[in-house]
Amino acid sequence: MNQEYSCPIWLQDTKPNWAIQRIKYATYLKARVGWHGLTSNEYLNKGVLLITGTDFENGRINWKICYRVSEERYQQDPYIQIQEGDLLITKDGTIGKVALIQGLNEPATLNSGIFVTRPLKGTYSNHFMYWLLKSKVFQTFIDYIKVGTTINHLYQNQLSDFAFPVPSLEIQQAIASFLDRKTAAIDTLIAKKQRLIQLLEEKRTALINQAVTQGLNPNVPMKNSGIAWISKIPEHWEVSRLSFLSTTIQTGPFGSQLHASEYVENGIPLVNPINIQRGNIVADYQKTVNQEVAIRLSRHKLLIGDLVFARRGELGRCGVINKNNNGWLCGTGCIQVRVSKIKVYPDYLNLFISIPWVASWLSLESVGSTMDNLNTEILSTLPIILPPKEEQIKIFQYIELKKYLFDKLITTIDRQISKLQEYRQSLITAAVTGKIDISEEVAA
Repeated sequence: MNQEYSCPIWLQDTKPNWAIQRIKYATYLKARVGWHGLTSNEYLNKGVLLITGTDFENGRINWKICYRVSEERYQQDPYIQIQEGDLLITKDGTIGKVALIQGLNEPATLNSGIFVTRPLKGTYSNHFMYWLLKSKVFQTFIDYIKVGTTINHLYQNQLSDFAFPVPSLEIQQAIASFLDRKTAAIDTLIAKKQRLIQLLEEKRTALINQAVTQGLNPNVPMKNSGIAWISKIPEHWEVSRLSFLSTTIQTGPFGSQLHASEYVENGIPLVNPINIQRGNIVADYQKTVNQEVAIRLSRHKLLIGDLVFARRGELGRCGVINKNNNGWLCGTGCIQVRVSKIKVYPDYLNLFISIPWVASWLSLESVGSTMDNLNTEILSTLPIILPPKEEQIKIFQYIELKKYLFDKLITTIDRQISKLQEYRQSLITAAVTGKIDISEEVAA
């Protein structure tokens, strides 16, 4: 017997004549619990498929990247042995991700971060439920149960209380088919626009690379650069090392010089790798220091024209200090470079450092067992292709204009993608709540 339920806040816009039911009365709902806890030490290269939250891709499971566990572990808990057509929901980390099981041709089980659900008594279709859980209806439910807590976890008793609309099975299937078709068309359009952005970014990178290695004049005499991967450069340019062009190359303060307890809000900002974004320096005013600490660390004070390199992560990530961040401090995760402005235009040097060749060179020269780690010795020997300073300025100004035009076009396409994604989400929500007439789908 179906158990109806008064309309909760997340279903107030649902079609009035549709029934409402809770998961607990219509669904097989299980997860790995208790002494069945599984650890990563038990993961194998061969054995039974083990589905984790990282295997969720676009509403399906990527079987190629799944871990595996022993047959004994699989047989230990029959409640979470997965079947074709099951619907999975993540309950930890990014909660509420869903995946519909398709193409399963061998045994599979779950790790502890996932629920498996199956409809009972033919009340609803998992195909329809998949789209319902992808809608704003389910997201509103998640937001509702998270009010007043910082714990990012979906408990079974909470999911059991999720109330959802239940039109006839015929209408459910029609809605699912409608959304399959419509979202596929939207996704294709989004993918084309994302590819266009990728092509524009590649073209922008190629333009910068050409400008800082060959200049703006295609007819200028060329010479061999003497640098691997960069063949010829203009004859009047020189090749130098960063150390020969700089007055200072030093790391930020050691951890013993600056303690986390000394951080304050809205003081003098520090520049760490996270603050270097696309060549710009962005402050974190939640992690600053007071004037007293800044005086103690004055040797790490940054001035206009200084370059700041990230020591870890994406090597070659660099930013230039301008009037907006003059006087900030180099953080522990960065290297400060003060160039000789007689020969070097700092913004041009930042542009040169952004080309892929520099990142490749730094990566090959870097040290560190688990991640690339840049130090002052390596950075000092970085080869720099250097035009005369007047030409550096012209190249920088030319590229800035081109970058502005590229960025403007990319921003426009990004907005189009965002609108398509918003439309997609609205379409899903409207369909699963009965706001769209799908009579043609039913008739078909």
